[in-house]
Amino acid sequence: MPTNEQIIKAAGVTTGDVTYGLLNSEQARTFIKQTFEATPLGALVRHEMRKAKTGEIDKIGIASRIVRKKTENIDAKSDGSVPVVDAATGQVTGYRAKPNFSQVTYATKAVRLPWEISEETLRENIEGEGLEATITNLMTTQLGIDMEDLHLNGDEAVDASDADHDFLYINDGWIKQIANGGHVYDATGDTSMSLDMFYNALQAMPNKYNNGKLRWLMSPHRAQQWELFLLNQGLKAGANFPDSLYQSPASIPTVQVPRMPDDKIILTDPQNLIVVNTYDVKIRKTVEGKEAIMADKRFYVVHLDSDPIIEELDATAIITNIK
Repeated sequence: MPTNEQIIKAAGVTTGDVTYGLLNSEQARTFIKQTFEATPLGALVRHEMRKAKTGEIDKIGIASRIVRKKTENIDAKSDGSVPVVDAATGQVTGYRAKPNFSQVTYATKAVRLPWEISEETLRENIEGEGLEATITNLMTTQLGIDMEDLHLNGDEAVDASDADHDFLYINDGWIKQIANGGHVYDATGDTSMSLDMFYNALQAMPNKYNNGKLRWLMSPHRAQQWELFLLNQGLKAGANFPDSLYQSPASIPTVQVPRMPDDKIILTDPQNLIVVNTYDVKIRKTVEGKEAIMADKRFYVVHLDSDPIIEELDATAIITNIK
């Protein structure tokens, strides 16, 4: 599989003083996949590629308890359905189980990652031209890290002028979406971390989603604090906790996500979290032109768009205000 730096080179077309490339569908899919695989969560969530910048992702589900007792010697009705005798009323009725179709909407927002390299740096560095490839790979890796940060922590209501939040306003991320529409356990009243905190969040989620696919998403600091809490409790009680409890509270594995806030933990199936991208991924580079000549630099930019959405909000829970 080609690296992102190789994809960028393959897509490049030089016209005058500008190298540019609109990646084809396969290149775009590979570029997005490898970019987001640079992060622990990015490799686990679901990725959808679409042509349109806005649209819908189809959901298909089925109801529960749809099995019926087999009734002999009842012919099919004229419309093709098989009559079934209702046990309570004795009436003959047609019955067919049907899938439930619904949609979740998306609206991608355009983002870009610009960077530059001075010609002096390339001349003086021992790697020479190889440094350009190294920096390109570093930048595309950082693109994945920043996009995961945005997909988690994005909030369209933040102050865009704040240097720490100057990109979080692009989209509402998964944390805000779950806090507004998922199941929320507020740990404000808890004096410290406890196993009850995990079970309370799990209890808030319907049983049908507790199917072995759930994961606790927490920051590395929070995972370490949980380990420290258990160690301290064990020392106080003179007992040892099973190793599984450190990594799997309530028998649900944890995923350490560096961009998760320390005071929050998400509970969901990572495949329930969706990143929608379009195939409109562009790479541009210029080594000439007035600005490049005057600054003696090479300029680069990656253009793409994305939207973080959730397939089923009812299948999410979040613990907030953890001390």
